[in-house]
Amino acid sequence: MIFELTILGSNAAIPAYNRHPTSQLLQIDQYYFLIDCGEGTQMQLSKFKIRPNRIGHIFISHLHGDHYLGLMGLISTMHLHKRTEDLHLYGPPGLSEILTLQLKYSDTRLNYRIHFQEIDTEKRKVVFENELLTVETIPLKHRVHCAGFLFREKLKKRRLRKEVLPEGISLAHLSMLKKGHHITNAEGDVVMRNEAYTLPPRKSRSYAYCSDTRYNEDIIEQIQGVDLLYHESTFLEEEAVRAGETFHSTARQAATIARLAQVGKLVLGHYSSRYKDLSPFTEEARLVFEPSVLSIEGESIQVED
Repeated sequence: MIFELTILGSNAAIPAYNRHPTSQLLQIDQYYFLIDCGEGTQMQLSKFKIRPNRIGHIFISHLHGDHYLGLMGLISTMHLHKRTEDLHLYGPPGLSEILTLQLKYSDTRLNYRIHFQEIDTEKRKVVFENELLTVETIPLKHRVHCAGFLFREKLKKRRLRKEVLPEGISLAHLSMLKKGHHITNAEGDVVMRNEAYTLPPRKSRSYAYCSDTRYNEDIIEQIQGVDLLYHESTFLEEEAVRAGETFHSTARQAATIARLAQVGKLVLGHYSSRYKDLSPFTEEARLVFEPSVLSIEGESIQVED
């Protein structure tokens, strides 16, 4: 099953050096999740051949323009592309009002419904759940209300050992084996022990998206052991004072969070426009946490099960 993160935008504040404001696409199986939607997101979706109407859920971390100003354009494009399926939108207080006003004064009547869920950026809360995964908010420390998002697969079913299954076994019994049950006869005796016919379930994968935030060890417990962590790294360590003043982080600070949380891999991003060359970001981060990589627009990161 696919679990893949694609970087659409990686820069902070403004476009620079052919880098765009923040946006990411996470595909888990057949589900497409857009995380933040900076200016130019729909152009990036087109460039990387991702159909906007495949996106069912959009998560907005906060209301600084570089994280949501591409949203109205994308919503309009979905309408022009004859979307009819509902769109689910999650964001902080104020986002619904912003979109409603724009739709009102442009006299736009969408072909589809938007279901808006306002998130509490101060508390951890599951805001989305289906048969495969949950999405939980991560309270962050920024100048305005801001939350990250933790995507976590649910416990998967056990895998059948097809080579040892008896011929003619019923679908009901196969389902019971996948769920970890033994098969019993009418008298209640075990006739098929689960461990003899199944293998352990594949690993449940996880991704933590930590948008704009100053260094904050409070999040470590929540993101402990995730497979993939995106943590903003607006500055290099030489600008650590500036980072704290603007409620942002350095590459070294992001790597420290990754090391303390014992994550699988760290993805750096949200680069300040003062930096054209990004190689110092990985150099700085890897001194603290070796499996650190840059977010590069158009590149995808897969999490294996």
